[in-house]
Amino acid sequence: MSDTLQIKSVPISRRDSFNTRDKQTRELKPFYSGDIKILLLENISQKAVDILNKAGYQVEFHTKALDKDALIEKIKDVHVVGIRSKTKLTQEVLSHANKLIAIGCFCIGTNQVDLTYAASRGICVFNSPFSNSRSVAELVIAEIILLARQLGDRSREMHDGVWNKVSNNCYEIRGKTLGIIGYGHIGTQLGVLAESLGMHVIWYDILPLMPIGMSTAVESLDEVLAEADFVSCHVPETPETKNMIGARELALMKPGSYLINASRGTVVDIDALAVSLKSGHLAGAAVDVYPKEPLANGPGFESPLRNCPNTLLTPHIGGSTEEAQRMIGIEVATAATKFVNTGASINAVNFAECDLRAIPSTDRTTVRIVNVHQNVPGVLRQINNILADYNVNKQISDSKGDVAYFMADVTVENSKDINTIYEHVTAIGENIITRVLF
Repeated sequence: MSDTLQIKSVPISRRDSFNTRDKQTRELKPFYSGDIKILLLENISQKAVDILNKAGYQVEFHTKALDKDALIEKIKDVHVVGIRSKTKLTQEVLSHANKLIAIGCFCIGTNQVDLTYAASRGICVFNSPFSNSRSVAELVIAEIILLARQLGDRSREMHDGVWNKVSNNCYEIRGKTLGIIGYGHIGTQLGVLAESLGMHVIWYDILPLMPIGMSTAVESLDEVLAEADFVSCHVPETPETKNMIGARELALMKPGSYLINASRGTVVDIDALAVSLKSGHLAGAAVDVYPKEPLANGPGFESPLRNCPNTLLTPHIGGSTEEAQRMIGIEVATAATKFVNTGASINAVNFAECDLRAIPSTDRTTVRIVNVHQNVPGVLRQINNILADYNVNKQISDSKGDVAYFMADVTVENSKDINTIYEHVTAIGENIITRVLF
């Protein structure tokens, strides 16, 4: 390998690298000389673009999702791809990704990515599980008020030239009960906001969690449905949550109550919800997510919920605020950059989470070996046998499912030894991806 080692010192905080004692640490980079190429789709935040450009990468930016054929062609030559919810990274697509090492999902969900296959190819997936929590919680609060006052219908009537001043079945939300299904980052923030408006909050989660404020945990989903005036869903898309709110669950809800779904489109049976709304059993609903969503903006959206009474339909905009998109851009772009440059997989979705403390700026001979391999017995022994002739300063290894992740900082005196280590580790039969960072 002909690359000349160029060491650059940068300031680093405890947040950036745990257990770091040196005020100056080395900035790691991939060992190969080719530029890192990034493909960003679906109008990713400019803040993310700025972070990736500042890292020295080649960034290709698109405002929309690509069709499958164009995506397959583009993904062949990139190291990182950034997407939101519309782009589907299936096994078929990822099988063409010859250089891909990381995927950034600039959103909460990752169901648009084949996580297991990505891991088997050594592709680490990151998302942003926290950054848009406030935006979603605020949208739900707005929808609760809009539904309680039938403002969606009144606004539509006024646009149609109809004056319809009514107070029947219009309510304040103070004193009403909000039932939250899924008490995670969004659910907890929603509960705090609802309490500040005078609502009583109950919630159900499959995990034992600490209540925030005056909220109360209940023992079952059925209990939430039976007691709440407003029910709001905040659960991930899993086989267990598919159609978790169906005809049976809707029938359990109080007559005249309201349902809100800003989680995943498969959580609520849309046809059953439409029947419940048209029959008058539910007084209203707000839906932001759907089982099938259009790939692009424009006409053509179809749903049984269209024209249902007191029903608010929004185009998956729960996290679509400037503040949320900026924070998501920072979080995911930073995680991807750290993975590319240092190998850190903290907060990865489909990888074991590993990191090593930073290399001091005074250390000019240490390189970092990063390896993804099949999680079978004997691989670590083979790797350590290869490294046995060198001083291993520190190492870490962990696994998740069928894939294991290994990192080690090794003292190497010359580039020939770097090549030797790289070639030998790559030659291991169970090797998936090996990278050397310096």
